[in-house]
Amino acid sequence: MTCWETAFMSVYSSLTHALAAALADVLWFIEGSEDEQMDPDDAVKVLEGVAHLLSKLSSDQRSELIDLLGSMAEAESDPARREFLEGFPEGFGLLDDAV
Repeated sequence: MTCWETAFMSVYSSLTHALAAALADVLWFIEGSEDEQMDPDDAVKVLEGVAHLLSKLSSDQRSELIDLLGSMAEAESDPARREFLEGFPEGFGLLDDAV
């Protein structure tokens, strides 16, 4: 096992958690990007595309992602990023059919 793999495995308890964290990082970057960093139309397309893909998750998958986002928000020290994580489920349509 490489040093990177060992570090990666110690940070995240599961692949799902790692992917949820990566997705949140990308979306956080996109939402916070200035027009000079990213074309606003492209940003909207990406955000809407992610919301559409997330709408296809099963109820169990949505619940798991919502729980992960909640854990990530609780552990977040940056207030703005914590607010983003707390609002993620509603903002990306995860609460519509969540159990």
